[in-house]
Amino acid sequence: MSSWVLVTGGAVRLGREISLAFAHAGWNVACHCLESVAAAQSLCAQIKDLGRDSLVVQAQLTDEADCRRLWNEVTQHTGQQLHCVVNNASLFLPDRGTDFDESHAMSQLQANLLAPMRLGKWMAQLHADSKSIDANVIHVLDQKVFNLNPDYFSYTLSKLALERAVSLQAQSLAPRVRVNAVAPGLMYLSGPQSADNFARASRANLLRKPISPANVAQSVLFLANNNSITGTCIRVDNGQHLIPMERDVMFVVDEVFKDMQ
Repeated sequence: MSSWVLVTGGAVRLGREISLAFAHAGWNVACHCLESVAAAQSLCAQIKDLGRDSLVVQAQLTDEADCRRLWNEVTQHTGQQLHCVVNNASLFLPDRGTDFDESHAMSQLQANLLAPMRLGKWMAQLHADSKSIDANVIHVLDQKVFNLNPDYFSYTLSKLALERAVSLQAQSLAPRVRVNAVAPGLMYLSGPQSADNFARASRANLLRKPISPANVAQSVLFLANNNSITGTCIRVDNGQHLIPMERDVMFVVDEVFKDMQ
């Protein structure tokens, strides 16, 4: 039987790239979504055309009960063939340390930190008696956890906590479940960006070129397939994390290029 992967936020943008990378590699894909139901259904039809099985599950990751329903629905379909969870979905709300709204901050902690922790816990429970299955959890971080700036304050806090959790969760879930992460740089239009701003900001890295979402997806697949790696984060950002920035790149792109000349 083929292995299954659950990709949260798997219908659009990077999640779609990850889902397709796994499908092309022979995996069946459970695609989680919240609002992008039509996109998820279209993606799953495409995956089935590749000869793989696929499943769409809609859930609100900020709600513990809905996370549990998501897990139960997926594992009822996959059983112990669910070998990988990719925590790709994120809540990304603008704020700063001087004005953050506590309810928004808590929602981001729920979606970006606690939901991945829950899914990892349930993955370990699913495979508690398994001795030959290579089960693993992969978190999608953000290069800014290695290159801090105060923009998107609550979002950044949640991703910082998730980055710290990679090693801790790897220790806690071993030996049954491996835990790793990728930390991409800017790949898509973000927040209030214009197309022109994105075109420039996407090159604000050491390699002076846009980051390929397909390369990030292949890095996720590499971690899923390499059973000697746990507790590790791969930075897939063209070296963006090595260019210090006082604010998010979309707000300082002109200054960044001036400094890089």
